[in-house]
Order: sequence, then structure tokens, then C-alpha cells
Amino acid sequence: QEQLVESGGGLVQAGGSLTLSCVDSGPTFSNSGMGWFRQAPGKEREIVASFSSSGANVYLAKSVKGRFTVSRDTAKNTVTLQMNALNSADTAVYYCAAAQRTSWVVTTVAGFSSWGQGTQVTVSS
Repeated sequence: QEQLVESGGGLVQAGGSLTLSCVDSGPTFSNSGMGWFRQAPGKEREIVASFSSSGANVYLAKSVKGRFTVSRDTAKNTVTLQMNALNSADTAVYYCAAAQRTSWVVTTVAGFSSWGQGTQVTVSS
């Protein structure tokens, strides 16, 4: 079972940047598809970004394309979400997720078996 811990959330002004990190302490990081989701109050959890276990294939939601980038460091069992040009619509709790032993890109909540506790991102206008 993967154990995921996110960090890096906080309060930022519109137009600013934040970097979220997720450390995976489980045994199958290198064989897991990884994803970032977010959930705003009263809304469903939605995909932000996802990539395959190799990192070669990446999915970014339309709403964040051109502003957010993702990366993974297999040596450190870490995935990073770099968020630029933030706006109020980006305010949400952000979650890191792992799809164990999955080599392809997963984009649905049901496709991920392990979740972090979430980190709050608040963008003030």
C-alpha cells in the first residue's frame, strides 16, 4: 500500500505560483501511475494531472494546461505539481494519488487506489 504525503499548499494572490510535492513511501512508486486531483467546496473531485509510471505520458486538464506542469523523481519517490498564474478557480484541496502497478495514464478517481490527506490551496483575488 502506498503512503502519500502532500506538502506545499497555502494562500497565494491571484497570478502567483505554488509548488506542491507528494512523497510516496510505498514500495511500488516506480510501477505506479501518479495523479493530482482537486476538490473545491460543494464540487466533485476532479483530475488536474496524471502521468504514467515511466513519466513518459502526461495528461493535464484543459483548465490548467499552459499554467501547471508535473514531474516525477523516481530516485526521491516524489511527484511535483508546479502551479503558475493561479486564479480563484484553482482554490481547492489538492490530493496526490497513486495507481499501483499501472503503467498507463489514469484519469478517473476510481482508477487510483491510494490517496494523500490533501493540502489546501487558496487563491485570493
